Amino acid sequence: MARCDARRIRAIDAALAEWRQGDLALQERWFTHVADPRDALTSESAQADEGMKSIVSEVEGLVVVTQTCDVVRTCAERPFLEVSPLLKVPETVAQEVSRGRRPRFAHVPATAGRRLVADLDRTMTVEKSVAAKWRRTPGWSTDHEARAFVQALGRKRTRFAFPDDFVELVGGLRERILGKHDKMSEEGQALRDLREIRVQAFPSWEAKTVALMFLFIRDADTTRPPIVRWDAYLADWLDSVPPRGRFSDVEGAVTTLEDLRAQDYVDSDPLDLDYLSPPK
Repeated sequence: MARCDARRIRAIDAALAEWRQGDLALQERWFTHVADPRDALTSESAQADEGMKSIVSEVEGLVVVTQTCDVVRTCAERPFLEVSPLLKVPETVAQEVSRGRRPRFAHVPATAGRRLVADLDRTMTVEKSVAAKWRRTPGWSTDHEARAFVQALGRKRTRFAFPDDFVELVGGLRERILGKHDKMSEEGQALRDLREIRVQAFPSWEAKTVALMFLFIRDADTTRPPIVRWDAYLADWLDSVPPRGRFSDVEGAVTTLEDLRAQDYVDSDPLDLDYLSPPK
């Protein structure tokens, strides 16, 4: 900001004073990444030019992923923002994103009806002088929604790297979840009622012999008709994870956050559908 005078700095800071992490710039329909057109991985990069290029692709808008405290800090000290593009996805994927099961994406409450999600695989840095010209659309309206967005950002960077043999072990469970989740059946409703699935390894993931404990954590929502066959569904889900190899024992429980010990939650790791795809 050496060439930016004090008046300009104040104007930029004022323009961004109300912006928060998770806010949207829906009129900005562009996103830039660097690629070598001679060895392109995306269609947007497929050009005949030589050398590294900044490729601009059309997107559905931008979402701010910089922390709010850094967004509103003066541009004289923090002149940059990070943004990710909005991507339109099928309804089934949008539902999985809203439940935190697709770590590549983040649910954006303000665009839920349009099936737009934040594509966290792509992040672009822009100067605040550019962002100051954008029209702000609030991305969320409650503390719960803001917290969920922050958790999605964190999960993208900090999710646990499960061993390959565990990923192979739970392949059947993953396929059952994907196959039953959207069915108009009681099991489909039971899966939709789960807020997350977590797993503990005893004594550790690196041990020669490992016992697994799956925690199927359901929402404590009393407005929907109760699921009466939780025990039967739990048995079916565990049957799709038969013990083999060093995984000598597989157990599980259906529970709620209210009934779960905090230590068990901390000592377990979330199962994300994107991350459970078998390695190629």
